[in-house]
Amino acid sequence: MAHRFSRRSFVIGLPLVLAACQSKKQASIEAGLRPLADGTPDYASAYAPVRDGGFSLPAIDYQSFDPKYLRQTVYYSGRYPTGTIVVDPKNKFLYLVQDGGWAIRYGIGVGRAGFAWNGDAVIRFKREWPKWFPPDEMIERDPSLEKYRDGQEGGPRNPIGARGLYLWQGNKDTLYRIHSTNQPSSIGTNASSGCIRMWHQDIIDLYDRVELGTKVIVLG
Repeated sequence: MAHRFSRRSFVIGLPLVLAACQSKKQASIEAGLRPLADGTPDYASAYAPVRDGGFSLPAIDYQSFDPKYLRQTVYYSGRYPTGTIVVDPKNKFLYLVQDGGWAIRYGIGVGRAGFAWNGDAVIRFKREWPKWFPPDEMIERDPSLEKYRDGQEGGPRNPIGARGLYLWQGNKDTLYRIHSTNQPSSIGTNASSGCIRMWHQDIIDLYDRVELGTKVIVLG
């Protein structure tokens, strides 16, 4: 027998539907995403081409990636205080902890075998379109990088890309960075020389949210 759907049951259920829709919209807004009418994030706009610092950045083909790597607000039950960056290399996520048991989650690319790094650090410097200085060890592995020993000027071909967050431990530069990448397909993979890669559009969003001195926890 078919179930009858009364006007009364519709009225009772309507607040729950509206609350769910409102929750989805609020989650999108908190992640810096414009919500569509149904509350889902407008990723087409979030990952559209960007003009930044005099450079043109291409769109991210976000539909070709697992949706879990797209920027989003998620429940987060970790023990770290609001404002902390928590990097989960195993699952390829970076969390920016928010109030009330929430976090903004970004997909990342991390160090390949033999280049992984973990520990606690702080953001000592923030740079827009920074120069890239390949470490001596990298030049030894790839002598073609010798021409960049004194730095490669900022730009879309620069491995650090649009933004760089420089991780220090005390007065020591770890030489590890959170930065954007000119290889968008590396997000969700183990591909870097230890640094934490993000899409240009995501690192620009993260960069604007964090301050110097922000604590960064890279899980083991």
